[in-house]
Amino acid sequence: MKKLNYLLFVPLLLLVSCNDSNKLHEQVDNLKAKSLNIYKPGFGEFMTYIQIHHAKLWFAGKNQNWELAKFELDEITETIEAIKKYEKEREEIKVLPILNPVMDSVRIAINKKDLKSFTQSFANLTKTCNACHQSVKFGFNIVKIPDTPPFSNQEFVPVHK
Repeated sequence: MKKLNYLLFVPLLLLVSCNDSNKLHEQVDNLKAKSLNIYKPGFGEFMTYIQIHHAKLWFAGKNQNWELAKFELDEITETIEAIKKYEKEREEIKVLPILNPVMDSVRIAINKKDLKSFTQSFANLTKTCNACHQSVKFGFNIVKIPDTPPFSNQEFVPVHK
């Protein structure tokens, strides 16, 4: 009797497994099709985010709003990480490590709350952005230290001053 139950159970199990497998493949195919329609920022959008935070970082540091400066530098770092994650196929990401030392020097200046050091390290960051653009054949995209705040609806002077 046990052998008969076993002989009936195995084909039934295989039948259910095949049916579940087909459903699983169908679900995977549906997810793949849906994933093609998910919006992903392009490289240019990521660079625009960095440009905005670069400008905001300058005005935060220039006004010695060190908390805001740290936040803006963190935003740049997060955007660079997103570029590495979502733009893996781009050759440009191979050059991104040249930003690490200058980003570190900006972070040190912010942590020390040293305006002179911040100004120098920010200038080096800006030069390094341009060097990166040159190396990846986007030298026509020249970054500069901003002279006008990017947003008129944000205060860059710290509240406690």
